[in-house]
Amino acid sequence: MKAPPRSAYAPEHFLNRELSLLAFNRRVLAQAADAAAPLLERLRFACIVSSNLDEFFEIRVAGLKEQVRYGTGAPGADGRTAAETLHLVGEEAHRLVADQYALLYDVILPALAARGIVFFRRGQWNEAQQTWIRDYFFREAMPVLTPIGLDPSHPFPRVLNKSLNFAVELEGRDAFGRSGGGAIVQAPRALPRVIRLPRELAGVEFGFVLLSSVLHAHVGELFSGMNVHGCYQFRVTRNSELFVDDEEVKNLRTTLQGELPQRRFGDAVRLEVADNCSPQTADFLLRQFGLSAEDLYRVPGIVNLVRLMEVPERVERSDLKYRPFVPGRPKRLDKHSGMFEVLRRGDLLLHHPYQSFTPVIEFLTQAVDDPAVVAIKMTVYRTGTDSVLMDLLVRAAQKGKEVTVVVELLARFDEEANITIASQLEEVGAHVVYGVFGYKTHAKMMLVVRREQEALRRYVHLGTGNYHTRTAGLYTDFGLLTCDERIGADVNEVFKQLTALGRAGELNHLWQAPFTLHANVIKAIRREAQAARAGEMARIIAKMNALVEPEVIEALYDASRAGVRIDLVVRGVCALRPQVPGLSENIRVRSVVGRFLEHSRIFFFHAGGAQQVYLSSADWMERNFFRRIEACFPVLDAVLRKRVLREGLKPYLRDNVQAWEMDGEGNYRRRASRTARYCAQETLLAELGERA
Repeated sequence: MKAPPRSAYAPEHFLNRELSLLAFNRRVLAQAADAAAPLLERLRFACIVSSNLDEFFEIRVAGLKEQVRYGTGAPGADGRTAAETLHLVGEEAHRLVADQYALLYDVILPALAARGIVFFRRGQWNEAQQTWIRDYFFREAMPVLTPIGLDPSHPFPRVLNKSLNFAVELEGRDAFGRSGGGAIVQAPRALPRVIRLPRELAGVEFGFVLLSSVLHAHVGELFSGMNVHGCYQFRVTRNSELFVDDEEVKNLRTTLQGELPQRRFGDAVRLEVADNCSPQTADFLLRQFGLSAEDLYRVPGIVNLVRLMEVPERVERSDLKYRPFVPGRPKRLDKHSGMFEVLRRGDLLLHHPYQSFTPVIEFLTQAVDDPAVVAIKMTVYRTGTDSVLMDLLVRAAQKGKEVTVVVELLARFDEEANITIASQLEEVGAHVVYGVFGYKTHAKMMLVVRREQEALRRYVHLGTGNYHTRTAGLYTDFGLLTCDERIGADVNEVFKQLTALGRAGELNHLWQAPFTLHANVIKAIRREAQAARAGEMARIIAKMNALVEPEVIEALYDASRAGVRIDLVVRGVCALRPQVPGLSENIRVRSVVGRFLEHSRIFFFHAGGAQQVYLSSADWMERNFFRRIEACFPVLDAVLRKRVLREGLKPYLRDNVQAWEMDGEGNYRRRASRTARYCAQETLLAELGERA
């Protein structure tokens, strides 16, 4: 269960994890720059980069800063110290942000304006617009603003993580004779960040002004009789990792409820300011937050780009968005009376979002309403605050069924939602447990126990993605529904581990982290290497979100040297160096970034002709192998195995539109289209979905 020591591996064999993550965001930004993509979707991709960077600074950069501050942590697998990595990350992040804003303000926003979607800056307002905006300020904003003057009686306020704020430079004396120096104005989160102008005033179909512009234009109204010499937007990003001491915790939920409010006031890690911010104000803010000049990001415009994510939803222009589609539905479902009959006739494989998530909901709905169903068990990692699945579990408990839900309270940024879900389930008598402390429950499992002809039969759903109806329409994932007795017994054993005490039992088919997943992956890779050395056919294809675990990477290198042909489709972070002579010339790494977030984890091994195919909730990362409870499950049906290959792997190896190929230095280049255009996501959508 313990990860091998990193010192056992050569640092030159590994790429830096943090720089690889920034390289992924480069590929996302390339989607925003792609002229072939619909314009509002390009805006969305630009905002996704900001959202990704927020989490990157809140977690990854925050962790590096803590290592530097306290002198803890060994060098990474690539041999770089935290300080060295932090310096390189800062340089690349500054370049990335500069390119992002240049693309937004020089290309995307002008193109939107040409199509009647205009963001009016203060210098563009005409007299009628100024009057309307001024009235809006006094009616909607002024009553909820609390300007804070900075003096001995008013120290620098606590600034919420990622909130919009203004630093104001003042001159003059107020009603009490105090001389002005500076003030802070915090924009309440209740105020909308993007305000739509009436069409008759905008002169275009969709005209918007930003709250930051409205407040900036009227900030003088908050300081009567004072002269405003400067007003500058700023935004601070804070460490958002929760620290829960396993030796101190008596009740995890209670502890988290006490810790969560403090997350918004963690140590500062980044300061964003408008590019017109005076040097003295920028220096003042850096001192207040304990940051250095390297942590300062000057941007030409709005400092909270994530807020623009709402614009594509508010603008009714289908010509500037991806064409809508209706997910497909397996025809088998319409030939039989219910899900249980369908599964008794054979396993059911679902490929989201090309195929609907609805059959999973139907499976649980029928289980809730079927009097023959006696028990339902389910894991919850991320499911959303308004989840139909959770409503069904509540109804099942109310009907008197045995309902057991393993809720992962430490699912990052979903802790509050999961606490609420746990409380609702407990109120109706469901058994709610929080897994095993110290190990996140990341496996996606649902188990239904049904009485049939005086015996109990288990029905199971296993997935690579979360039980989240919204992301099921945005992320690519596979789900398997089965009543295979051996799979059902395995899933039941995992649930027993999560709810009870005792030693882990031996499983029939599942590879489970933290017990057998890592060892079995290594064993499968080494088996392919052994076959190649014997002159036999050997092949590995794997698709995942991230690949960083050193022992797995070294095993892949060894397999490459043995002659195994290896294709890796890694969406995000990849620490492996492909195409290095004498090390990895038989390994190719590619990343596909497109309309849908590639989220499925698929592992294929030739296995002497057996062609084993596994689907998994786990990436090949140390945390997934050793610090999480994960389920990696085989596709036993030969027809479905071919489907996974045909839909989940081969199209991504063929893609020449949205695929990026990586070289041995970690650089990605978009794959040149030497043949006819082939886009994996578009092809699968056409084959499996139903166009609207």
